[in-house]
Amino acid sequence: MAPKLHPAELTESKCGRPLGLRFHNTSGNLYIADAYKGLMRVGPRGGEATVLATEADGVPFKFTNGVDVNQVTGEVYFTDSSTRFQRSQHERVTATGDSTGRLMKYDPTTGYLDVLQSGMTYPNGLALSADRSHLVVALTGPCKLVRHWIEGPKAGTSEPFAELPGYPDNVRPDGKGGYWVALHREKTETPYGSDTHLLAVRIGRKGKILQELRGPKNVWPTEVIERGGGKLYLGSVELGHVAVVKASAT
Repeated sequence: MAPKLHPAELTESKCGRPLGLRFHNTSGNLYIADAYKGLMRVGPRGGEATVLATEADGVPFKFTNGVDVNQVTGEVYFTDSSTRFQRSQHERVTATGDSTGRLMKYDPTTGYLDVLQSGMTYPNGLALSADRSHLVVALTGPCKLVRHWIEGPKAGTSEPFAELPGYPDNVRPDGKGGYWVALHREKTETPYGSDTHLLAVRIGRKGKILQELRGPKNVWPTEVIERGGGKLYLGSVELGHVAVVKASAT
């Protein structure tokens, strides 16, 4: 029997739920990973989004999630977290250990879509490395980051990159060769004890945790971006605003 959906979940499946956003700076195009609509694009003048892809190798997207763009080539990398469960059923992706997720590449010049890796366990956010040699992909259920090589002798292969103390969402470059990883919650989090929990961690280029960001337990960030002056911008699906905090020196 199919899981019962709440009215709000029925609505979002009709209207769409954009989870990943990334601009291609040269063209001004905005690429969108929409959980229900697939990979989409909005031109530099705005307007209605164009659907670019809804399936790969004959298998429809079920839970399109993270996206990043190679600013040199314009190629778009994105994830489909599951081919069995929709975003409204995201807890089942973790609970069942579903490993039907995929990492893909879209070429805007040719319209060709390539599955880089399949059989992934809840692939979520991703980020292209500063040298564009590999992608760092968050695996939410396993609480890990993996590195998928797209250039060099290891191209086409993946390897473990980092073990995380919580469930990751989006991954963003920190401007220093590493990454900020938003954590939805800690692995062993309980409602008792401390009033704070981990919001995010900064991972170095070798996969080591360099910095931790803590905050109130009623905040569950989905994204952390570092900008000039050491300011961190935190987004969350639970809050109606963007939080700005000063990153402590490391």
